[in-house]
Parts: sequence; C-alpha cells; structure tokens
Amino acid sequence: MATKDQILVAARAAFDRDGPEGLSMREIAKDVGVTPMAIYRHYENKQALIDALVLDALDEWSAIVAAIPPAGPLDWLGAIGAAHLEFALKTPRRYEAAFLTHTTKARRYPDDFVAGQSPAGALQLRLIEALMAQGVLKASSPVEVLVTNAALSQGLITLYRAGRMAGGEVEFRELYLRATQRSTQAFMTERHP
Repeated sequence: MATKDQILVAARAAFDRDGPEGLSMREIAKDVGVTPMAIYRHYENKQALIDALVLDALDEWSAIVAAIPPAGPLDWLGAIGAAHLEFALKTPRRYEAAFLTHTTKARRYPDDFVAGQSPAGALQLRLIEALMAQGVLKASSPVEVLVTNAALSQGLITLYRAGRMAGGEVEFRELYLRATQRSTQAFMTERHP
C-alpha cells in the first residue's frame, strides 16, 4: 500500500476512535512508521487530511446508496432514508466525517447536488423528479424536497447523537422513520395521501 494510502488509513482509524480531536499528525506518522514531516509530502496540512477523510466517508455513503436494490421511486427514497439512519447509528464517526465535519470539500446544497457531484443526491433528485412526473408529488422544486428531507434527517440524527432525544435507540428509530415518511407525505398530491 502506498504511503499516502497508509496515512489515510491511520487517520481514519484515529478519527473513528476519537473524532477530529484525535487527529494528531505526530500520532498518525508514528502509526504509519514515517516522520511527521513525511505526511506533509502527501497532505499539505491537517485540513487537507481532514478533507480526504470527508471525501472518503462520502464515497462510502455513495457506495451504500448504490448498493440499495432499485425499487419504485417512493420505496427507493424510503430505503435511502433508512440507510442514512443505519449509516449514522452503525458507523457514527464515518457519518460525522461525511456529514458533520467542516471542510470546503463537502458537497453543498443545492448546487453540487443539481450538478450531479453527489451520486447519492443525484439519485434522490431523479427519484423525486420521477414522483413529480407521475403526479405523486406536488410540482414544486425537486431540490426543495431533497433539502427538506435531508435537513430533517440530519437534524434528527444530530439531536439524537447529542443526547437531546428522549428514549433509546428503538424509540428514536421509530420517530425517525415516522418523521421522514411524514415529510415526504407533506409533498404528496391529494390523490396520493
């Protein structure tokens, strides 16, 4: 494995263990068996390494979404929402890297999604557009539907991760699924309650 890849693997392990606070260039260098200065040949600075971790986690999220079996647009959107919850709960640090870590490399709503720079976001937009074309969703902006659903999903997960939600994981899962389903239903036409 190339040194750059070894550094990323060691940084990912440190991030997964301790979050962004656990990213010590000296410790990562020690784990890889190089000098701290050697890291800078591959990553300009600590932020560049964080950027690489964010992109790596976003790639993992995109792979998860790509592995969801195709279904009808509404069911497929629901499956993506459920996968988002699983990603957050089963791999909380990967979720944090993908969706909560500050970086200029993160995808930005709505422009990057409309431009297709997020495979997961682009798929969701296509599904929303299909539902609009079928008359299932009201003819509003597909981006508005995507951003609304993403904001609710991420907001609920953030509250849960911060210990701000009453109840345990089972109750939270039920609340999340009900709330995200209701959010999508709010955009439905009257003939598709």
